[in-house]
Amino acid sequence: MQIDPRGPRFAAVLTSLVLAAVLITGSGALLAVQALIFAVSAFAGLQYSPYGWLYRTLVRPRLGPPAETEDARPPRFAQAVGLGFALVGTTGYLTGLTWLGLLATAAALAAAFLNAAFGYCLGCEMYLLLRRAQVRPHTQPG
Repeated sequence: MQIDPRGPRFAAVLTSLVLAAVLITGSGALLAVQALIFAVSAFAGLQYSPYGWLYRTLVRPRLGPPAETEDARPPRFAQAVGLGFALVGTTGYLTGLTWLGLLATAAALAAAFLNAAFGYCLGCEMYLLLRRAQVRPHTQPG
């Protein structure tokens, strides 16, 4: 499936704002909500994410069609990575291991901010590296 690359970047802006709010408030519940959004995006698809819906409904009609599209698999993988960090962070906050919540949330925020501000998706790059490693031809020993 091909997607408008501006959608995931818009989602990264919203994600950055939510994760910053989590760091400020220490709210494990808010991080759990973000984890749910990551899960929907990763497993159901970006088009079913609340952030994807906001982009398609409020933003994209004002921008017009994208100049190009991109494969949805790398951003979906990135959402799964975000989900992992959000689950670890939520567990940290809700079990009293606040340092774990802070660390996992800060790491997720750093990745989301890179995408939001610079269009660099760490999770997408991880996906591409993993795909290249799977495709690499195996050489037979002598």
